[in-house]
Amino acid sequence: MPDDTRLLVGRTALITGAGHGIGAATARLFAQHGATVLVTDVDTEAAHLVVKEITDRGGSAEAHDLDVRDAGRVDAVVGEVLARHRVDVLVNNAGHWVRIPRDFADSRPDDWEALYRVNLWHVFALTHAFLPAMIDRGSGVIVNVASIEGLRGYPVDPVYGAFKAGLVQFTRSLGVQVAPKGVRVNAIGPDVTNTAQSDFARFDPPEWAERWPSWVPAGRVGTPEEQAGVILFLASDLASFVVGHTIPTDGGTGAAGGWYPSTKRPGRSWTNRPMDA
Repeated sequence: MPDDTRLLVGRTALITGAGHGIGAATARLFAQHGATVLVTDVDTEAAHLVVKEITDRGGSAEAHDLDVRDAGRVDAVVGEVLARHRVDVLVNNAGHWVRIPRDFADSRPDDWEALYRVNLWHVFALTHAFLPAMIDRGSGVIVNVASIEGLRGYPVDPVYGAFKAGLVQFTRSLGVQVAPKGVRVNAIGPDVTNTAQSDFARFDPPEWAERWPSWVPAGRVGTPEEQAGVILFLASDLASFVVGHTIPTDGGTGAAGGWYPSTKRPGRSWTNRPMDA
């Protein structure tokens, strides 16, 4: 790709949870567009594999072992990075359901804490660590990976939905606060995208494949690369006038509807893919 068409030449981007899925796809795409990519993940082996893939193709990347739930490890990685790099783009991608969802009435405080650490706390911690330098130099971009479940009701797990909604509101409020200082904050809200956490081909019976056109307006599941494309847009100067927004990257599911009561799926009271549609 010629230099004059690349969008992140000369910039350094740190991406959390970049060993797999959307984070890995974003790391590869950022490198193709000229960025030096700091690939962080709790799965150190996966992070190094992504780095090797990037460097084998002539890109620039390095791996960091980071469990975003661990305050000590966050502090250590931030120190390592700031000692060597100017972080121009921070992508807070890491997140997880943590556990098999249960009714809120049956949940426990340690469940809430686990969801908080991996879905919201680390976004606060990493943003707080890298934001001051961005403000000092008057430039920087932060992209948060929220979820469609932060933009609609999520009866399957209200606590997870609440933290993702919190991330959407954090994006909106911080985006407005720091835009006058030259820093842009935005987010994406993915849905029905094939990743290690939501591998529909592996989790769903094969006969369900033909039902996607009735479940998603786009008629299929999304790919990590499609999510990465929107993150690249938000990280680049193409989005220079976009502030505080969460872009739904959901194939149209948010616009078309939400969750529906399930009457024919034992053990599940709600579904976003009604079997009798």
